[in-house]
Amino acid sequence: MARRPSKPEQKAAKPEPKPRPDALVDPKTLQELIAVFQTADVSDLEVERGGLRIRLRREGAGAASTPVDVSVPGPAAGQGAAPAASPPGGESTEGLVTMRSPIVGTFYRSASPYAESYVEEGAYVKKGQVLCIVEAMKLMNEIESETDGRVVKILVENAKPVEYGEPLFLIEPGAQPEG
Repeated sequence: MARRPSKPEQKAAKPEPKPRPDALVDPKTLQELIAVFQTADVSDLEVERGGLRIRLRREGAGAASTPVDVSVPGPAAGQGAAPAASPPGGESTEGLVTMRSPIVGTFYRSASPYAESYVEEGAYVKKGQVLCIVEAMKLMNEIESETDGRVVKILVENAKPVEYGEPLFLIEPGAQPEG
């Protein structure tokens, strides 16, 4: 019985992923943004195009980074990264602890519309004390102070949406009430 010479096996080229018709962003565009983010020396990158906002952030990125201008192909090309969030009025945050939202949701200063606010500006807080609630998908998440100190500034209005990593409070660490 004659044996046929075997054909060399050809590996099928992996096809490019086709974007789903209901996808919010083209996977190739997203991969390009991730590649830029990984090679850039930044901790936060935000790009908005046609009403869609994409935000990339390195874990543990506490300090504001320098915005990177990234051109995104498409109808809104030329829109780059948004500047990092900073307190209104250009106040200096040097020496202050910035409490940031750990999740996307709605910011509430009190447990209910008729209850007193957890804290006011100028109030002294202890580590672990509840500062506010961020509601996400009907779950009320208590946000606790990371340090003892005095609330210098509340950066978000009550019942307003907040993004992951958005500054909520500025706290002067170690400040104690007089007396």
